[in-house]
Amino acid sequence: MASTAGQVIRCKAAVAWEAGKPLVIEEVEVAPPQKLEVRIKILFTSLCHTDIYFWEAKGQNPVFPRIFGHEAGGDHVLPVFTGECKECAHCKSEESNMCDLLRINTDRGVMLNDGKSRFSINGKPILHFVGTSTFSEYTVIHVGCVAKINPLAPLDKVCVLSCGISTGLGSTLNVAKPKKGSTVAVFGLGAVGLAAAEGARIAGASRIIGIDLNPNRFESAKKFGVTEFVNPKDHQKPVQEVIAEMTNGGVDRSIECTGHVDAMISAFECVHDGWGVAVLVGVPHKDAVFKTHPMNLLNERTLKGSFFGNYKPRTDLPSVVEKYMNKELELEKFITHEVPFAEINKAFDLMLKGEGLRCIIRM
Repeated sequence: MASTAGQVIRCKAAVAWEAGKPLVIEEVEVAPPQKLEVRIKILFTSLCHTDIYFWEAKGQNPVFPRIFGHEAGGDHVLPVFTGECKECAHCKSEESNMCDLLRINTDRGVMLNDGKSRFSINGKPILHFVGTSTFSEYTVIHVGCVAKINPLAPLDKVCVLSCGISTGLGSTLNVAKPKKGSTVAVFGLGAVGLAAAEGARIAGASRIIGIDLNPNRFESAKKFGVTEFVNPKDHQKPVQEVIAEMTNGGVDRSIECTGHVDAMISAFECVHDGWGVAVLVGVPHKDAVFKTHPMNLLNERTLKGSFFGNYKPRTDLPSVVEKYMNKELELEKFITHEVPFAEINKAFDLMLKGEGLRCIIRM
């Protein structure tokens, strides 16, 4: 590595030239890291729905040409789309993980240090994505967005912990905090929802009820501890009423992982009065409005939100990796496909078709 210090590295990257068009493998120049930055060799990356969302750019500012990717591992670190400067009020708080300096910014395509990109092709800048841009053999990241982990951890497995799986897992273990023997409802059985279910399984929940409009997801969700299923389309009445009937008044905890406001309202209204806690994880449409009767809150139900599972990236992710290393957390079942870097567009096709959970891209 010493030979490349201070030098430009030429390598392959998958560049999104415009919204919704297949990525193109290009040779890019990756500039050396500046103050408080590191240059990392990415070994494995995986595709997360957030990459698809901003690549399609249907509802956001289109920022192109860009190198996507944020769920990855390399050089025995996990790059993370949010960060931990360790200096701000959020980082110093025991309760928050929403760093003032480094929290997610989906519109910014440059580095904080100098407002410039570290990627270029023939002198033309190629923009960053959420500070990580892992669809490149080398990338430059702020040091506050890099979690150093156990050097024995297999990066082709633990790379999925740098976004979606930690988001779901932590929303249960750190925010909902179900007690042993409790009932938990999970809305949305994609990767994040199944990670939330996995958290409930680890916590010792006695019943885990999965709610999804796609019944094809039900059988595989059993591997993640889900014990029973509800498809809202099968019922005439609101799903919160169905769940209340199934559970003698409501579940102890619910976790919403779809981002649809109707599911959020159902997730809140399906928890038991007196002690029920609902946690919102899914990101809503920008114009969404959450409506419920205030009596639902006055009757001692709690509504909470969660960002990245309330994990502080540098402080907490190493311990999540250890949960995998000591076999408390199973990651293999989240990984349903693998492709070589040259076939990265196949990973996009799989996710667009709703096939599988996580596709690992071998760099």
